[in-house]
This record gives sequence, structure tokens and C-alpha cells, in this order.
Amino acid sequence: MSPRITNHLPDSLLAFLTEGCPALLLTVGADGFAHTAYTWAVAPHTTAVHFAADYGSTTLTNLQRQQRAALQIIGQGNLVYLIKGDVHQIKTQIEAAPFNMAMMALNVREIKDQSWPNVTVQPLAYAWPPPQQTEMLAMERAVYNEMRRW
Repeated sequence: MSPRITNHLPDSLLAFLTEGCPALLLTVGADGFAHTAYTWAVAPHTTAVHFAADYGSTTLTNLQRQQRAALQIIGQGNLVYLIKGDVHQIKTQIEAAPFNMAMMALNVREIKDQSWPNVTVQPLAYAWPPPQQTEMLAMERAVYNEMRRW
């Protein structure tokens, strides 16, 4: 593997994902085309990433059919990675989420560092409306904690 491709989370990525972050979840639709959804992601260790998938969504249908996906992670400090792997459901319902969401695990097959020298990419972040911001940030932290413990 090239130095920019590995099969486990590098230290900087593991440290970032241990805290939890928004991510882009990429699956393949029944039509063969890419499908993208926002999700939350947490890494419990160097070879797996836990994430959420909504019930009734095309995303969950794709995951159940293909049992593989990719997660695009973008964080502060030019942290840009694409993580590919096999996927399986590990929990029927994320209890901390007010939505019907399954907890999934991606077993890492390949991680590609997609950062560019002298370029900064803005991290993904949810911007909750002011009246709901405090409540939604607390819920988001609770989801990360649950996903980290599982």
C-alpha cells in the first residue's frame, strides 16, 4: 500500500473519530449509482467506525443489500480521509437519537488520506437553528457517547 493508503486508522484520524463527528456516508444504489447521506461517526478502535443509518432510507436499504460503504471524514487541520469497508448492523436503535436510526459498524478495509498540501478543507458540521441548538448539541453528544460505548 502507498503511504497515503492504509488498512487502519492513523493516530490523527483515530483521535478525531474517537470524539465523534459528522460524516458523509457513501453507498451504491440499486441503479448502480452513488448515493450520499449525512451521518454521525465514531471510532471505537483502529479497525472499525460506528455510524448511524435512518430506517426507511435508501441508505439503509443500500447497506443491507451491499453490506459495504465508504465514509468521507473532513476535520480541522486538513484532515480529509475516505474510509472503505464491510458493514453490518450492531444495534437496532440508537437510543439517544430522537429519530429511528440503526447503529452500523464499518470494518475498515482501506483508508485513503485525501488531504492536499497548502489547502484547507472546511470540516463538516451541523448548524442547528438557534432555538434548538442547545438541545440538539446535547443530543448529538449523547449519540456519540452511545456509539463510542457500543
